[in-house]
Amino acid sequence: MTPSQTPEPDPEPRDTTGLEPGGGVPPGETPPAEGGMSETGPQDTTYNPPKGWSKAPMALIIGLALVIAAFFLVYAIILLL
Repeated sequence: MTPSQTPEPDPEPRDTTGLEPGGGVPPGETPPAEGGMSETGPQDTTYNPPKGWSKAPMALIIGLALVIAAFFLVYAIILLL
């Protein structure tokens, strides 16, 4: 297809079936699709505020990782002796 033969991505509003003059949709017709869904509603930060990790679970995870690392370090030293 040459550039003059490529179809337009958006149809001509006056040629679109089911639209009333002025772009309205008569009752019972399916309205045209929306352009996108970005920013569809307000953020719910009042009842569901964003939270990070609390200190106790993070300390437990780090402590467990240190215990496991120390175990393997001691095991490697014992194998070398």
